[in-house]
Amino acid sequence: MVSIITVNYNGLADTCEMIASFRKYETHPYEIIVVDNGSQNPEADEIKTRHPEIKVVQNTNTGFAGGNNAGLRVAEGNYLFFLNNDTIIKGPILETLVHRLEAAPENSGVSPMLKYSYAPDTLQYAGFTPFSRITLRNAAIGFNEKDQPRYRIACETASLHGAAMMVRRDVLQRVGPMTEIYFLFYEEFDWSAQLHRAGYKLWYEPEAVVYHKESMTAKKGTPLREFYLSRARILYARRNITGSEKILSCLYITFIAAPKKTVAYLLHGKFRLAAAVIRGTFYGLISSKQ
Repeated sequence: MVSIITVNYNGLADTCEMIASFRKYETHPYEIIVVDNGSQNPEADEIKTRHPEIKVVQNTNTGFAGGNNAGLRVAEGNYLFFLNNDTIIKGPILETLVHRLEAAPENSGVSPMLKYSYAPDTLQYAGFTPFSRITLRNAAIGFNEKDQPRYRIACETASLHGAAMMVRRDVLQRVGPMTEIYFLFYEEFDWSAQLHRAGYKLWYEPEAVVYHKESMTAKKGTPLREFYLSRARILYARRNITGSEKILSCLYITFIAAPKKTVAYLLHGKFRLAAAVIRGTFYGLISSKQ
């Protein structure tokens, strides 16, 4: 069985649409666990009323990883599918993902092809390239490109995609769950790095397709997003880069990447965004949680 874990934060309509799409199309055995991460309205109660068969966990807002880990504690499946609530499916996907994980004992995690729900012929994700160990930059393969045959070949990927990622329970028990120190952003990259260090492989599976509305939690161009992105990059470097490369990476982010972004915002009069970049970088450097 697959346990589908999704985090709801002021997203009742999206969550219910995601549930409805699985009820309509999915045939593989599954359970759905909705973690309400401190929504302003009593959305957990509404979800229970509309879908009494769903497991609903009420949680304080502990971020992306914290919400998913709260759902993990009540999950019963052999496979854990962490899925954003602002996604839908248009055909069955679980059996395909499970088969990919069962194909070899070293296969620990898999993400499906991701397309935009508003542009269903356009890709968001067809795998990730590896991170540069200095600049900490990577790329989503196929990003904003039209779907084409070269993206329909299953392959190993450097990282899973946080919007939709399935892992085996036995692997999770060995490696551990996502760390909760980030709150937002980079959790799946950090987890992917942990899985690789443990000797496991990660896969991109194009035979399974998920349609994504994109994140509604931290909108682009907001101080919240800039703060957590800047903080996350420093934390990722501290946790996953070693030796002299760790020093170079932190120096690059602190004295080159962050200042360039800050200056760009200041030149456009976006003072709150500039301040958020500086604060995020600072807090990433002084954080005691590593």
